Amino acid sequence: MAKTHAFPGHAPNPLSCFTCQSRSRSEWCVLSDEDLDLLDQAKVTKTYRPGQIIIAQGDPCRGIYCIESGTVALRKTDAEGNSALVRLAHAGQTFGYRTYFGRGEFTSSAEALEPCTICLIETPSLRRLLDHNPALGFKFLEHLAHDLANAEETILQNVSLPVRTRLAHLLLTLKDRYGSVDDAGTLVISLPMRRQDIADLLGTRAETIARTIRTLEQDQVANFSGRRVMIPDLDNLLDEIDPVDH
Repeated sequence: MAKTHAFPGHAPNPLSCFTCQSRSRSEWCVLSDEDLDLLDQAKVTKTYRPGQIIIAQGDPCRGIYCIESGTVALRKTDAEGNSALVRLAHAGQTFGYRTYFGRGEFTSSAEALEPCTICLIETPSLRRLLDHNPALGFKFLEHLAHDLANAEETILQNVSLPVRTRLAHLLLTLKDRYGSVDDAGTLVISLPMRRQDIADLLGTRAETIARTIRTLEQDQVANFSGRRVMIPDLDNLLDEIDPVDH
């Protein structure tokens, strides 16, 4: 059976890679039944509470992590101890693969933003899978190329777009995963992160985010209450991205 670990208060989660709902969205989708059985037997599954650290910056690489459920924040810390959110990872996604293939130490920490169930595929099993199924390596290469393209696009947006447009774009990105429509027809987005985290992602300061939020509220584009964002008319938010054609 697969090795399963859980923190006090959490029951072991008997996940199977064969029935995992996230597998079709991950690199593991290319595995044969034989390889999938190896993955299923080798993985180590843990549950994490919000705020718990999954890996710490500077830790040696033990393998690749796959998120079965929940949201993970990847943070970098500088020499002065200042931490910044650099990326979010969601169910069906993997993290730690760049460190694994780069054969180094983790250059960022990973923190659970909400209750998470995460599987670790350790190095010996990964080597066997990659040797037996080269398509898996190509999947991780595609992931690397996708991440690089996203990083370049983020740099371009941070240089060329005003903060208000960047914030609107982030809200539109988050709405598909964290949004719901209430009885009044208002789109409600439950943000998985703090405002400082939003500032980090958008390459600006928390004070600038606070001012930008006030202008969006004054223009009745969105209303913010803690981590809840109410958007009465989605078209108004879309106009922030492209005022001509959406």
